[in-house]
Amino acid sequence: MFEIKPTLNALMRSKLGAVLLILQLAITLAIVSNAVSIIQDRLSYLNKDTGYQEAAIFKFNSLNFDKNLDLLQQVELDEQALRNLDGVIDAAAVSSVVLSGSGSSGGMRLKPEPQESKSVNMGYVSGDEHLLSTLGVKVSEGRDFTAADVVVIDESDTQPSVVIVSRALSDALFGPGNGLGETLYWGADPLTIIGIVDTMANQWPKSSFGTKTALIPMVRVGNFQKFLVRTEPQDRAQVMRQIEELMLASHRERVISDVTGLDQKKARYDARDVLMMRMLMTLIVVLVIVTALGIFGLSTFNISKRTKQIGTRRALGARKSAIVRYFVVENALICTMGLMLGAAAAVLLGQQLMQWYSVPALGYSFIAVTAGLLLLMSLLSVLMPALRAANISPSIATRSV
Repeated sequence: MFEIKPTLNALMRSKLGAVLLILQLAITLAIVSNAVSIIQDRLSYLNKDTGYQEAAIFKFNSLNFDKNLDLLQQVELDEQALRNLDGVIDAAAVSSVVLSGSGSSGGMRLKPEPQESKSVNMGYVSGDEHLLSTLGVKVSEGRDFTAADVVVIDESDTQPSVVIVSRALSDALFGPGNGLGETLYWGADPLTIIGIVDTMANQWPKSSFGTKTALIPMVRVGNFQKFLVRTEPQDRAQVMRQIEELMLASHRERVISDVTGLDQKKARYDARDVLMMRMLMTLIVVLVIVTALGIFGLSTFNISKRTKQIGTRRALGARKSAIVRYFVVENALICTMGLMLGAAAAVLLGQQLMQWYSVPALGYSFIAVTAGLLLLMSLLSVLMPALRAANISPSIATRSV
């Protein structure tokens, strides 16, 4: 019915065009399926909940030049001035800013160094008892910091004794559902977990430890100080405009810089991912268009080369549907061979990308869906040339070539 054997024989007499199209389909499937997989992974990351109300939080830096300034007292004055500002919910001096791609990281252990022990990488942020409120997260188990928990490093050699961790960090160290009240070690220093937050990303949310976060009740003041401020979302822009004037009114021998929303910091951190997705989308569109044009061009060329043959078939009684079916079957055979080769290439390419760039493993569903769409596209691309072939007059068979 589908005249597969005659179609294969015809393809063997014109191998170059068919081979080129098979290779084009194989390359398109291999690249597009892996590109779609990467895009899906990045979209999943970009839409993932960080735990913060990013549109309500902003950060800024303060660089002091007064060598005689009591830095701790100034930080306390700055925090109080910020909290008294209309629209501000809370504010805190912090060691680093979450979602920014910059800050402090380390390992949390089950035993103190130098003992051998399980260790989990994490990002940490230190601040006072207002840190959790400023970030806008709440403990799902345990309690928040109190003023008695906070240690000021410049005043003594005392180290903090408690910590609040994300659920991901707690589960990684102690197993699902455990962790509250347990002791872990930050180097050689023991820390008791007094609170667990369900969702709390750190400074590197797309890293392998991006959800493993620790909050440490520790204040380390310096000439360069970072602040986080949480406001009502609708008031943030107005509050941000007042920050420089407010801080300089308290102490003028300093520079206020980088007054930036937390959502903007994350957007800068994610800029490479967004650019990569746009480039991959462009690549997918170009490859699909080129492949469709290749199928259309090959079909058109084959029809122009077989005009007399088609006319002869029409003169012998072949229906238009038979002519259309012939070219559709021919295209389907080429497409099938190309997609089979492309599926193997897609798996190999996915393995190399996983090894070189730590991208997630390519799911077979991406290959299957991409192959199905390419097959549909190829059939649509051949349809117009096939219909044109079906309209060739039988009288063409009587003409000289």
